[in-house]
Amino acid sequence: MTRKILYRGAEAEIRLAKYMGKTVVQKQRVHKRYRIKEIDTQLISYRTKEEAKLIAEARRHGVSVPVIYDVDLLNGCITMEYLKGRRVKDILNTLKEDERRRICHLIGESIARLHEHDLIHGDITTSNMIYYENRIHFIDFGLGSQSIELEAKGVDLHVLMEAFESTHSKHPRCFEYVLEGYTKQLTGDASGVIEKIKEIVQRGRYR
Repeated sequence: MTRKILYRGAEAEIRLAKYMGKTVVQKQRVHKRYRIKEIDTQLISYRTKEEAKLIAEARRHGVSVPVIYDVDLLNGCITMEYLKGRRVKDILNTLKEDERRRICHLIGESIARLHEHDLIHGDITTSNMIYYENRIHFIDFGLGSQSIELEAKGVDLHVLMEAFESTHSKHPRCFEYVLEGYTKQLTGDASGVIEKIKEIVQRGRYR
């Protein structure tokens, strides 16, 4: 099987591969030599299973994510759909303001669907979103979790706010647009989460 490395990080290797005649993406978790082998194997298996579950749950609740074709718990590998779109990080700064607002609304709506069902992505940045077939697809749930806490949901959005400030600073209304989409989509009251974001920002200022 021919494989092409797309990204090599501390926790996982992302590669293009062939699976049952299809071009796919494989996320292969990396073994850590400093960990006891049995513990390392258990951790990799557990984290692989949890990430696959989060992706499946996100899809079940209407969030666009890659289709999972195979989960190999023994080797810590998730084989999933290859999305031929572009990272939101690479396109957001090039758009006209109306289109940028529309894209940010879509992002906010997707995050609301996650949070409504207590799904936390854990690393919401524009690098972890693929724009494909007029939808925002969320990728890389490796830091994700399930939580009913406002704190977790506030942190999730705060990560995105910081991503906008660092990568898309010339377009300061992006996060505002996301919150518009989030508030519109959320069936409950978004004010608690928004207040939590403000609280997190204040904490950062007083460190």
